[in-house]
Amino acid sequence: MPLHATAPTGAILVLEDGRTFHGESYGAEGETFGEAVFNTGMTGYQETLTDPSYHRQVVVMTAPHVGNTGVNDEDPESRRIWVAGYVVRDPARRSSSWRARRTLDDELREQGVVGISGVDTRALTRHLRERGAMRVGISSTETDPAALLERVRASGEMAGAELASEVSTQEPYVVPAVGEKRYTVAALDLGIKSMTPHRMAERGIEVHVLPATASLDDIRATNPDGLFYSNGPGDPAATTHQIEVLQGALGAGIPYFGICFGNQLFGRALGFGTYKLKYGHRGINQPVMDRTTGKVEVTAHNHGFAVDAPLDGSTTTPYGEASVSHVCLNDDVVEGLELRGADGRLTGFSVQYHPEAAAGPHDAAYLFDRFTDLMGGNA
Repeated sequence: MPLHATAPTGAILVLEDGRTFHGESYGAEGETFGEAVFNTGMTGYQETLTDPSYHRQVVVMTAPHVGNTGVNDEDPESRRIWVAGYVVRDPARRSSSWRARRTLDDELREQGVVGISGVDTRALTRHLRERGAMRVGISSTETDPAALLERVRASGEMAGAELASEVSTQEPYVVPAVGEKRYTVAALDLGIKSMTPHRMAERGIEVHVLPATASLDDIRATNPDGLFYSNGPGDPAATTHQIEVLQGALGAGIPYFGICFGNQLFGRALGFGTYKLKYGHRGINQPVMDRTTGKVEVTAHNHGFAVDAPLDGSTTTPYGEASVSHVCLNDDVVEGLELRGADGRLTGFSVQYHPEAAAGPHDAAYLFDRFTDLMGGNA
């Protein structure tokens, strides 16, 4: 029996600078737009697809063969696929895993995610590295690149976009502690991944996940031992409410831990700026140094913006002394911040990468232990 009952539909990909790639439709047929970014991970595509931080982004996979293990019901990081589009070179013709429930192609089609395959993803990635992340369109219904280009240039840009409210939970919920409860944490959902509260629960933390619109009073109502801000999509410079809430929490002395978007908002709350990276960090192989220990860890990243803070020395803020705690060894981008009080004790910290990393690596899992030490007064 043939693998395809009918010949696959042709598709085109057009970047906002006019560069065009031709391929075949993959996933749902139709048309989609977003910011073109590339991911260097060799595995974990299901976690990538369901990461809310990819909202409104078209993800180009640098690994040439994608879909080998299909899709299962255990690994999603959220309730749905969030990527705006998906670009692969050589999709697996059939999945091969005892955990697979359906193929990746079927899952993309079922969730209405437009993709393209048969594309020279190496050439596309090199283009994005040289020219920077940019808007893109994929279509299996439009055959004229010039017509699609017009629609690409009319689509929304990532800079200036406030997107956390579009991916956040609408209602609070609780993830109970595993075993004996030690602490209570209020977690602001800016695009949280399911593994994050799970990692905390493993350490005896009861996690109250709150909508992105939660107020300081909502946080206080959980009687928290600590406050957590999650990863999420969009431009941190377009966010004001969550920064004001965080400043109130820091002023009230609530211990803080932030990941990814939570690192950027921590930086802005402390008075630092943020800026858009040329093509961002996305993948599971980024080397980062923890300057507080001198250790190097291989980490999972997904960010297009970064904090603009001095790498050396500390900065006096209304909430204490702030300094850069983690740095990317590839390009010296700020990958973590810490805040200390007048007595030198840690009161808050954040990292730009993902220590929960369900697909690995797990070098940074110690940060959840650092958070429990912070709440216990042992940091």
